[in-house]
Amino acid sequence: MVTILLTTLNARYHHASLGLRCLLANMAELREQTALLEFDLEQTPRDMAEGILAHRPRILGLGVYIWNVALIASLVRLLKRLQPELRIILGGPEASHEIECQPWMNQADYIVRGEGETLFPALCRAILHDTPPAERLLGPQEANLATLALPYDEYSDADLAHRHVYVESSRGCPFTCAFCLSALDRKVRSFPLPAFLQAMARLMDRGARQFRFVDRTFNLSLEHSLAILDFFRRQLADHPDLFLHFEMIPDHFPARLRETVEAFPPGTLQFEVGLQSFDATVQERIARKQDLAATEANLLWLRRKTGVHLHVDLIIGLPGEDATGFAAGFDRLWRLAPHEIQLGLLKRLRGTPLTASETAFGMVFNPDPPYDLLANDRLDFATVQGLKRLARFWDLLGNSGRFPTTLPLLLAPPGSPFERFRMLTEALHRAAGTSHGIALRRLCQLIQQQAPEVLGLDPERVRESLTRDYLRNQPKEKGTFLDPPTERAVGTAAGPPARQKRHGAP
Repeated sequence: MVTILLTTLNARYHHASLGLRCLLANMAELREQTALLEFDLEQTPRDMAEGILAHRPRILGLGVYIWNVALIASLVRLLKRLQPELRIILGGPEASHEIECQPWMNQADYIVRGEGETLFPALCRAILHDTPPAERLLGPQEANLATLALPYDEYSDADLAHRHVYVESSRGCPFTCAFCLSALDRKVRSFPLPAFLQAMARLMDRGARQFRFVDRTFNLSLEHSLAILDFFRRQLADHPDLFLHFEMIPDHFPARLRETVEAFPPGTLQFEVGLQSFDATVQERIARKQDLAATEANLLWLRRKTGVHLHVDLIIGLPGEDATGFAAGFDRLWRLAPHEIQLGLLKRLRGTPLTASETAFGMVFNPDPPYDLLANDRLDFATVQGLKRLARFWDLLGNSGRFPTTLPLLLAPPGSPFERFRMLTEALHRAAGTSHGIALRRLCQLIQQQAPEVLGLDPERVRESLTRDYLRNQPKEKGTFLDPPTERAVGTAAGPPARQKRHGAP
C-alpha cells in the first residue's frame, strides 16, 4: 500500500531525479509505504493528477524546480480540488526561497526548505501519527552526510538502462557567485568515501556505465577527487565504455590531478567548466574568484594534452558586461577550442545574492519561469533577443558537433569570430523566420544561401564543406542536402557521448 508518494516533473524522460531518490532512501520504517513516481514536461497536469490519485496516497511530496514550477502550480490546484484531504508537501529550490511571492504555494500543506532527508521523513511520521506541526514552513536544516542512507540502490534496472544516473560525492560550494544558489552554502561537505565508492561499485555491477556528478566543485579537494578518479580508472580495463561527467573549478589543476586526468582515454571524461566571463571586472562584480590566466592555461592543456571532452559556460547579461565585452570573451574562448561553448542567458534564481543588485544594474527579468534576463543597463531588450537567438544557432552549428568542417570556415578571419557568427545568425533568422525546429537539411540549405553573401565566402567552398558535414551526419542518404530526401537516416541515441563522437569527427 502506498501511503506516501514522491513525485516531480523532470525536464526530460531520460533525466532521473536524484533528490527524490535521496528522500526515498532515508524514509527508514516508512520506506515500504513510500513510492516514487516521475513525470516529465511532455505530460499535462490532468494526466499527472490522474496518475498520482490512482495510487491513493495520504501524503504527496513534490519537488519544485525552475523548469517545472508552472506545471507544479497547476497540478497542486487540481489535486486540492479533487482530493482536499491529500497532504501536499513541497520541496526543492523553488520552494525554498521567496515563498511569499508565490501565492499558489498557500494551497500546499507544508513546505520543506533546503535539504529534506531528515525533515521530510520526520514530517511524514508526525502527520501519520496525527501530531502534525503547527508551522507550515520547515527548515532549512543541514543533513549529516555521514549518517544519510545513500540513494543509489533506488535507481531501478530500467533507470540504469535508459536514463541518466546522477550521483553526488559532496555538497556545497566555497564561492559566492552572485547568480548561483550554491553561494548560500559556502561549507563544502563530502560523503564518506568508502561507502560512496561501494555504492558506485554496486551500480557498475548492475550495468551502469555513465555517471554524471552533480558536485559543484569536484576538484576542490585533491585527495577526494583523486580517490574517485582512481576508482573509476581501475574499472576501465573491464568497462572501456565508461563515461564520467564532472563540474570542475577551471583554475585548479595541480600536477597530481593533471597526471590522473591524462591517464584516461578519450571519450571517458567530460568536464563542465563554469568560466562565465573572461572579464576580471565583471567577475569581481559578481563575487566570482578565479585566476583567469590559470584558467586559460588549464583549458589549453585540457585540449592539447588530454582526451577530455570540454564544455565551457559563458553567461549573457552579467552585471556590467555589454555586448562588446561578451563578444571579446567569446572570441578569446573560441581560440582555446573547447568542444562546446554553452551560451546561457542570465537567470534570476530565487534566493541568490543577485536579487539584491537588480536595481543597481537596471536588470529586468522575465516574471515567468525560467526568469531569464530581458534587459539591463548595458543590453536593451532587442540586443538580448539577438544574443538569445545567437545562442540557439550556436547550439545548432557549434555545440551539436555536426559542422566540424564548415564552422571553422564560417568563423575564420578576417574579423571577430563572434561578430561573423552574429551576422550569420541574423541572416539565418531572417531567412527561416525562426531559430527552432530547423531540420539539418534545411539548416544546410540556409547556410549555403546566406553565408557567401553575409561573410564574403566563396560559394563553392561553402557548398563543399556543407556537403562533407551533411554526408557525415546522414551516411545512409544518397546525394546531398541540395537534393530532395531519398532515404531517412537511422537516428542515434541522445546524450553527451553521441555529441562527443561528432566533435571528434575528422
